[in-house]
Parts: sequence; C-alpha cells; structure tokens
Amino acid sequence: MDALLVSYGVDWLNLLVRWLHLITGIAWIGASFYFVWLDNSIRPPAPGSDLAKKGVSGELWAVHGGGFYNPQKYLVAPAELPADLHWFKWEAYATWMSGFAMLFIVYYFNASAMMINKDVADLSTWQAIGVGLGTLVIGWTVYDLLCRSPLGKREGLLGIVMYVFIVAAAYVLTHLLSGRAAYIHVGAMIGTMMVGNVLMVIIPGQRKLVDAMKVGKSPDPIYGKRAKQRSVHNNYFTLPVLFIMISNHYGMTYNHSYNWLILAAIIAAGALIRHFFNLRHAGKVSIGYPIAGVALLLAVAIAIAPKPMPAPAPVAATAAAPAATDGAVNSAAAAVAPAADFTHVQAVLSQRCATCHSAQPTQPGFASAPAGIMFDTPAQIHQNADKIYQQAVQLKAMPLGNMTHITDDERALIGTWYQAGAK
Repeated sequence: MDALLVSYGVDWLNLLVRWLHLITGIAWIGASFYFVWLDNSIRPPAPGSDLAKKGVSGELWAVHGGGFYNPQKYLVAPAELPADLHWFKWEAYATWMSGFAMLFIVYYFNASAMMINKDVADLSTWQAIGVGLGTLVIGWTVYDLLCRSPLGKREGLLGIVMYVFIVAAAYVLTHLLSGRAAYIHVGAMIGTMMVGNVLMVIIPGQRKLVDAMKVGKSPDPIYGKRAKQRSVHNNYFTLPVLFIMISNHYGMTYNHSYNWLILAAIIAAGALIRHFFNLRHAGKVSIGYPIAGVALLLAVAIAIAPKPMPAPAPVAATAAAPAATDGAVNSAAAAVAPAADFTHVQAVLSQRCATCHSAQPTQPGFASAPAGIMFDTPAQIHQNADKIYQQAVQLKAMPLGNMTHITDDERALIGTWYQAGAK
C-alpha cells in the first residue's frame, strides 16, 4: 500500500482516537470532580432524624437543569441493596484504553521521530518503547505498594513521597527520551495509577460491599475507606495529567534543558490549586494554596522566558556560497552571506524542516504538514518566520528529535536572518 495512504489513514485514526480520549476523559474527570465535591459538601443530618436512623452520614440539596436533587451518602450501606445501582467505571477504563492507543499511534508507531533524541540518549526504537511501557508498569507497582504500606495511613507524607517519586521518574525519562515523549509518559504513568485505582481497588471494594449485602451480611467499612482514599488521590492527579495532555503543543516546557524541573513545578502548582478547591467545597477557604500555585507558574514562565539575541554584526557582501558536498548548506559560507541571505535560509528549511512541513511531506509517518504549517514557498516561510525562529532557534524543539540533523551553525543562520528582519 502507498506509504502516503498509510500515513493518511494513521492521521484519521489519530484524530478519532484522540477525540474519543478527550470525550471519555471529560466524563471521567467530571465525575471525579463531582463526587469529591459531593463528599466535601454534604452535611450530616440532625441527630435522631429519620435520615440519621437510616444510617445516612450526610446529604445536600441542589438545583440543576430545572429540577431539585437530594443526594444522600450512607455511612456504610443502606439497609437493603437498591434494585437499580449505578456504577462509575467505564469512563476511567475508556479513557485509559484510548490514551494507551494514542501512545501507540502517535509515539510507538513513529518512535524514531517522536521518542528518540540522539542528543539525549542513543536508543533504538525498541529500547525507547521498552522505556515507555516499563514506566507504566513500574509507576503503578511502586504507587500501589506505597499505598498498601504503613505509609498509606499517613496521607500527607504519602503525598510528599509520591511527588518525589513522580519527579524522579520525570528526571530519568527526560534523560532517556525526547522531552515531548518524556512528558507524555509521565502523564501516562500517572493516568495508569489512576485507572489502576479504579480497576484494582475502588471497583473490587465496591463489589465486596454489594456481595456482602446480597447474602445478608453487614459490609466491612474498610473497603469504602480504601476506595475513598484512592478516589481522592485520583482527584489530585487530574490537573497535572490535564497539563501533560496538552504539553506537546508547548515546546518551551518540554524542550528546556531543565524540562524535568519545569514539570515538577507545574505538577506542584496543579496539586496546590486542586487542594484549594477541595478545601473550599468543605467550607474552608485557604487562599494561600492558589496563590502559591500561581506563583509557581509565574516563576516558571519568568525563568524560561527567551533571552533576547544581540543584534547581528554587519557583514561584508561576498560571492554566493558554493553548494556543500552532502547537500546541506555550507555553514561557513552562509555565515558570511549578507544579512544571512534568504536563499541560504530557504535551503536550510528545505532540507531540515520541509520534510515534514510541506504540502507533500517526505518524512515517513507524516501525511500532512504538522499544524498545517508549510515551508514550500518564500511567502509561507516569511509568514511563519516567528514560529521558525521560536521553535528552531530559541527552543531548539524542531526538528523533532533533530531527526534531520540540523546543525548549530544552521540554527544560528536562521537566527541572524530573523534578527535582521526576516527579509
């Protein structure tokens, strides 16, 4: 089958699975937010009231969609098992399965471009995929063992240890994979912890409660407590995971030399902001948490802000540079071209960037230009001059994994051309 048609088909598969992942993720995270809000917002019934006698630990009244609702939570379980009991699990399962499919479609099918950066670690395709898959397994195993250990009874300390573990994982991954792939695998690791909580702890615990009621036994409250603990953990994981889901659009974060530290700060900011809302739902307003979270984000933005380049020194005009023997731009000749002659810049972009950013990409795995950005004509290059400078010179995020082997001299040539007005 024609390679272009294969790439086109993969693009459609990418689109549909990504859409599914977004839909199911909204459903799962929305349910998580709602039930944690519900737990924090219910109020105990009056002592001796009918609700208290029934074993209701809390209730609330809400209005939504033109109707009134009165949710009630039982301390352990109602006296009788309801005939119609709703479960919340497929949102989590579908989100993880579609996310795992995305890993294969976007990263594992094209690992040489999306996962490997030879400047970071000289891995083979299978080694990079092995690192990615191993991260998911190790992440869940370590997290689950920590929760089941005596440390699991000390929520604050457990949270600190888990944060250190996630940051350590980010450090290791950013020294093995490309920055973009490292970020997404930290997110996939956390997402695997979240779905593992649902699959291995929350749902089995709820089944034990239901099974006990079916045979007329009093359910053991320990299963509810364990499920509640893991549910709360998932709630705190959500904002960091959501950031990582969109991080591939922002090379300024994952392509920085301290990308692991940037991710650590953003994860902490997300957890702090989420903690504020959880406390507020319980009637406690602690404004220091969101202030600290926003301050962290602001500090990151300032710390990684691009430094202005000095104005290029005037250079004398020279004869046109001879063609390099390997087809690349002759860096030395280009460097002395007047105001970084556009012809040389266009040659660099044609060889190093237009393999993907073209109406007809030649790079395997790409059926169309990423984000619709093309460098086929001078007008297209001038139109995207700001993006070219940011991604290729300031961030060095492009080409992906430097798979076309652009040199520092060629990046400098683009920088000089841009600083001179991108003429």
